[in-house]
Amino acid sequence: MLSRRSLLLSTAAFLGCRKPKATGYSGYCFVANQDGHSLAVVDLTTFRLWRPVPLDAAPSMLLPHPRGPEVFALAAEAGVVYRIDVASLAVVRRARAGNHAVSMRLSPDGSALWVLYREPAALVELALDTLDTRRRIRLPAAADDFDLSPNHRAAIASSALGAVIIASLDRAAIERTVDLGAQPAIVRFQQKGVQIVAGSRSDRSLIMVDVASGRVVVRLPVPIQPQHFCFSMDEGQLFVTGEGKDAVVIAYPYQTEIGETILAGRAPAGMAVAGPNGQYLLVANPQTNSVTVLDIPNRKLAAVVQVGQEPREILITPDNQYALVLNQKSGDLAVIRIAALAARRFKSAPLFTLIPVGEKPVSAAVVALT
Repeated sequence: MLSRRSLLLSTAAFLGCRKPKATGYSGYCFVANQDGHSLAVVDLTTFRLWRPVPLDAAPSMLLPHPRGPEVFALAAEAGVVYRIDVASLAVVRRARAGNHAVSMRLSPDGSALWVLYREPAALVELALDTLDTRRRIRLPAAADDFDLSPNHRAAIASSALGAVIIASLDRAAIERTVDLGAQPAIVRFQQKGVQIVAGSRSDRSLIMVDVASGRVVVRLPVPIQPQHFCFSMDEGQLFVTGEGKDAVVIAYPYQTEIGETILAGRAPAGMAVAGPNGQYLLVANPQTNSVTVLDIPNRKLAAVVQVGQEPREILITPDNQYALVLNQKSGDLAVIRIAALAARRFKSAPLFTLIPVGEKPVSAAVVALT
């Protein structure tokens, strides 16, 4: 017979082996509802929906304020940037520096927003607090994407120009235009701004450019049209998805070579890296209403999570505890607990919760309260 002491010790040992209980995140998740012209607000402590923030245009992208409880929303078609206060859940500033925007990014020092406009073709700097226009870098043609580096440079991809434009943020001037002989639609800095990686859908290639010389280092053919980029935590691996194959292409930017191609569910779209030491790559599969989870070190399938209809974007909370999946067709936010993604016998991981957020959620941002 077991003594009371033995029973208590065995129970404590069992409980010690169990996964820690889920806790909420002290902050809010703002969700841009494109068709609803509003921002949904989800309390990540209780996973409850608060009242929405109405806008007078369709939001397409969100960014959290780098220092305060605020969020920035971009309505690309209207060319409008909004600054929203978390406490009042209201728009406190509004600016428009062009007719049609593409995307926005925070400056390397977190003091301003840079917004890429198509009409007129320019990269515009907005003051972070007032949203006043500071400087404008005029572009020779409309652009499709841009990125900013820690050394205060911008890389701008223009499929119309067939080139990547390298500009100085400090001087607000173009330094050089690198002709790629292709149509780049996505671009990212790598190696702390030393190298640029551009993706061209027209010829299905990844093109790496040396920033200092403006020289094309290598052109790597891939079996897909590059549409989504996601770096590993150490930037040693670049994961690429796009039309053409139900797989993720893995490139090694430091070695300037393609590593391998791994099956990642049907029609993979947006991605995110999560888990201990960035162990997992989460891939949205809009055609099968699921998220495929790959174990990066072992190059194996870790789990599949059924979410809402047409998931396209994935965001990880800053505490690395939850993955937030935007389901465009069903208009909800699927929440996956990262701790539940450990290798499972049947490769199926549970969904933590599903929260209705609005019409066609396309972007999200997490704002911490502490």
